[in-house]
Amino acid sequence: MDFELPSEDDPRRQEIRDWLAVNPEPTGRQLAEAGYVAPHWPKPWGLDADPIHQIIIDDELRRASVKRPNNMIGIGWAGPTILHAGTDAQKETYLFPLLAAEEIWCQLFSEPGAGSDLANLGTRAERDGDEWIINGQKIWTSLAQFSTYGILIARTNADAAKHKGVSYFICPMDAPGVEIRPIIEMTGGHTFNEVFLTDVRIPAENLVGEVNEGWTLAKVTLGNERVSLSGGGALWGQGPTADDLFDLITSGGGIADPVLRQRAAQLWIEAEILRLIRLRTVTAAIKGRQPGPEASVRKVLADEHGQHIMSLYKDLTGANGMLMDQAEPDRKSVLMKGQGRFADPGIWDYGYLFAPALTIGGGTGDVQRNIIAERVLDLPHDIDVEAGKTWAESRRAAAPA
Repeated sequence: MDFELPSEDDPRRQEIRDWLAVNPEPTGRQLAEAGYVAPHWPKPWGLDADPIHQIIIDDELRRASVKRPNNMIGIGWAGPTILHAGTDAQKETYLFPLLAAEEIWCQLFSEPGAGSDLANLGTRAERDGDEWIINGQKIWTSLAQFSTYGILIARTNADAAKHKGVSYFICPMDAPGVEIRPIIEMTGGHTFNEVFLTDVRIPAENLVGEVNEGWTLAKVTLGNERVSLSGGGALWGQGPTADDLFDLITSGGGIADPVLRQRAAQLWIEAEILRLIRLRTVTAAIKGRQPGPEASVRKVLADEHGQHIMSLYKDLTGANGMLMDQAEPDRKSVLMKGQGRFADPGIWDYGYLFAPALTIGGGTGDVQRNIIAERVLDLPHDIDVEAGKTWAESRRAAAPA
């Protein structure tokens, strides 16, 4: 991929500028219909944009101070899965409102007994004529209290193997039988929820893909989730970035302490590595490839990078870091701010308290390392302890003659 951006007089730049001249303060719907929310998506929802075209669009919107609609789960996870396996009717019904953030989405995957081991889920879906009846419990559902729809996986064949017999649904969050209970974090905020599903009836047309083949789609969603959660901002792709912290450091006169200065240098290196991985991931997505194991690599690095950003900020503030000078910002307002200059100490205080969750949500760091070990390094799933074999013996036995 050529990372050098085209010149200022490139016709693709001019096309965007002409559109912005006519739409100086575009609505979410106008941006969605123009293809500027997810330009790499196929038409009519995107522009089939190649990597350079996508970066040009980002650049021109940023210059014009135009922010895209914020619907992280909808645009980042649900939308790509519906594009991948949804019917034409599902695409027509859900994609434009999703892109315009007119309808917020959440994810109904994790359960009390099926978090890191998601395939162990216990939520059941039974067919009843033209409907599916859902019973079960979900947990750690971000933004459920704001959502119109949720992407839901449930077991439709209890006799099948663990990774089989799972189906993928679109669940209206206002359906009778859906109960949302808040989980209050140590930040004092309310991002996560428990969701109880009691005899929830979902129309048959809300099934995405084939019956009992939902695990394949769940992997598509999880791959996109790990890409979305590992964006530039320290709070799962949102909020402050390392560059925002460096701006604050520069405006404050730099760092005198050599140890803290070395930590800042390491932080810059991490940010640059993540930027290059991000560009590789964007390139793969635009070429039609689903996120692979590199999404796990990126998420492992991004989660720990976010914790490092917040930890360094606190340490740079010295004893003042033990104080919270301003009222805590609402979690939704933090997410909706997007990226830019973050001089409000309350956002950094909130981020520091929230940062421990980064290496847990969306697949724990340990789970991501297992994926990397098995799918990138080709290590065995488990050591054959019962047979009394060492790892090396197991590998030799599995090797072709």
